[in-house]
Amino acid sequence: MNQKYEAVIGLEVHAQLSTITKLFCGCSTSFDAQPNTNVCPICLGHPGVLPVLNKKVVEFAIKLGTALNCGVNHKSIFARKNYFYPDLPKGFQTSQYELPICGYGFMILKDDGEVEKKIGITRIHMEEDAGKSIHDQSGFTFIDVNRCGVPLLEIVSEPDLRSASDAAVYLIKLRQIVQYLDICDGNMEEGSFRCDANVSVRLKGEEKLGTKTEIKNMNSFRNVEKAINFEIERQIEILEDGGLITQQTLLWNADKNEAAPMRSKEEAHDYRYFPEPDLMPVVINKNWEAEIRKLLPELPEAKRERFIKQYNLPLYDADILTQSKAISEYFENTIQFTFDYKLVSNWIMGDVLKILNERKISISDFSIGPQSLGNLLELISTGQISGKIAKDVFMEMLLTKKEAEVIVKEKNLLQISDVTKLENIITDILQRNNSQVKQYLNGEDKVVGFFVGQIMKETKGKANPKTVNELLKQKLNSKRPN
Repeated sequence: MNQKYEAVIGLEVHAQLSTITKLFCGCSTSFDAQPNTNVCPICLGHPGVLPVLNKKVVEFAIKLGTALNCGVNHKSIFARKNYFYPDLPKGFQTSQYELPICGYGFMILKDDGEVEKKIGITRIHMEEDAGKSIHDQSGFTFIDVNRCGVPLLEIVSEPDLRSASDAAVYLIKLRQIVQYLDICDGNMEEGSFRCDANVSVRLKGEEKLGTKTEIKNMNSFRNVEKAINFEIERQIEILEDGGLITQQTLLWNADKNEAAPMRSKEEAHDYRYFPEPDLMPVVINKNWEAEIRKLLPELPEAKRERFIKQYNLPLYDADILTQSKAISEYFENTIQFTFDYKLVSNWIMGDVLKILNERKISISDFSIGPQSLGNLLELISTGQISGKIAKDVFMEMLLTKKEAEVIVKEKNLLQISDVTKLENIITDILQRNNSQVKQYLNGEDKVVGFFVGQIMKETKGKANPKTVNELLKQKLNSKRPN
């Protein structure tokens, strides 16, 4: 990026809510239903029908507003956002405009050095989703209106982001929050967590905002970052060549790694907003708001700090373990069965997450439960098996779904900690490797690793490493001349 310029970025995020039914009717919100089956006269905008607001959507909005430090408006109203798309049968979208349910909040971002950046939240409002156009290879376009009326919360940030990487961090944290609140599954590929980016550039030091463009169709954090960087560079090139930025909406093409114009960007007046005549104002009394606030779970930031203090974990570990609410719960359930918190953290961040990524499954689908993993790690902590053997047992647990204790007993894997037995093995190995003993006595300490390897080979990996190292050094040092 040309260092003369700075980017000004604001994000509009649509979070599809995890309600069973739609925003204004009783139709299902299930994702994988057959096209045009989750519909009714209200979804389709038939004449004479009256919408009824889903109370759960209001509750979810208050939860998110509270989590993002927003004020909750005790009176908000719905509006009709008028535009014509083939997948919008009513000819308007029921949304909120002048009086949204929440506004004026903020999110704190931290970089690797824990430097804080405050990103303002302009508003959170409730609205219904539109349908979906499906473009066939034969040239036909099909309309699926199942998604019409599905409840969304739109979260609009202030233009406080200054880089594509900051935008990605903001999105990751926002998705983390909605998942912790259990109000949205955050699935970007299925479209339940969608982002549009408003991007402009200006000379550093200027206060006036440049002409902005809007980028759509970004279905991953990586694509959001790529698309914003592309648009920043594109705008800078135009300005450096003496041109002007056109306010327009761009569509990101992930295959070509470029954004192409979709249409001129609309202003609010283009939508001819007016109050929805079929819906009463949403009135929230303070008692109900207080009840909802009490239902808020421990949020990611607070959980991360608690993991550091309560379990004495490094910042890196706490960050990884609290990325997902389900993973953090798996960790806390596992440590009920073993008290080596760092060992549990290492195994979850390493072996467990590796399997989840390889198999593309969530922790809820993982076949080794917290108690089973905890029991395996307790065998390491108490010296009954080595860490190396535990890896083999872990893989056997995945294959057979047997408990660790059963596998260890069946395969005779218990660690050898008997001092007399280990002393005899060590003595024998030292006698068979006189040249290496002389190397050690001449100051080559690294040769200890050779002896440990030989002992482990002799015992098939079952020797207690700590005991082996202690006895080995005693035996070797006893050979030094007085």
